[in-house]
Amino acid sequence: MTLMSLFQYDFMRRAFIVAIALGIVVPCIGVIVVLKRLSMIGDALAHTSLAGVAGGLLVNINPVLGAGITCIGAAFTIEWIRKKLPQYAEMSTAIVLSAGVGLAGVLSGFIQNATSFNAFLFGSIVAISNAELIAVVAIALLVLILFFLMYQELFYIALDERSATLSGVPINTVNFIFTLLTAVTVAIAARTVGALIVSSMMVLPVACSLQIAKSYRQTVWFSVLFGLSFTLIGLTISFYAALRPGGAIVLTGVCCLLLVFNLKKMVCR
Repeated sequence: MTLMSLFQYDFMRRAFIVAIALGIVVPCIGVIVVLKRLSMIGDALAHTSLAGVAGGLLVNINPVLGAGITCIGAAFTIEWIRKKLPQYAEMSTAIVLSAGVGLAGVLSGFIQNATSFNAFLFGSIVAISNAELIAVVAIALLVLILFFLMYQELFYIALDERSATLSGVPINTVNFIFTLLTAVTVAIAARTVGALIVSSMMVLPVACSLQIAKSYRQTVWFSVLFGLSFTLIGLTISFYAALRPGGAIVLTGVCCLLLVFNLKKMVCR
């Protein structure tokens, strides 16, 4: 079996297109999330999305739509709690994560066919339909366009919101849009790579990038490069080794991070 043989399958071609879209978009959002010290927000939103999936399956609506609505609600709840408890802002993520897991656990008990729900735990990128492919690519492009339109503003609020305010940056508007982008990104990624995997895709490329980048711009570009590498290599390995794609992608990222740590240590000696 040759390396190119996997592209003879329609489902793998769709999977690679989705992997490229997510490999670019998720790390972009991840850079701001990490710099704002909200690395666990991906976990909170992803676990909360499971409640939306369960709810969608119970009322017979598209579970991805249910996940998206729940993610958006959870994201704004996190922002609201952060403003109410500025000295303990990190608690907002834990509170929403706990509520999301609890609600998902309760609702999942009422689902007759658990197969659809379980597909969201570790994702099903190789089972993406043409309609879902178009939706994921369209949403990814929209998120990417808005990210680069607000490139400088996001940089300011990521480093210091107080200074950003003094500089005239409309932080409430920027935070609102960024929160919306994060929620939408997590929702589409949860469907494809799995709710338990999303936060890893958001943080691991950025963690690798921070070891070698010397500026904000470099951090973004290296994060995208690492994100693309993880998704494409992981997806390829999963095909030939018959592994779950989401798990293979994350383990590729972990191995790369360990490699970067060791290489940096050797160079610094």
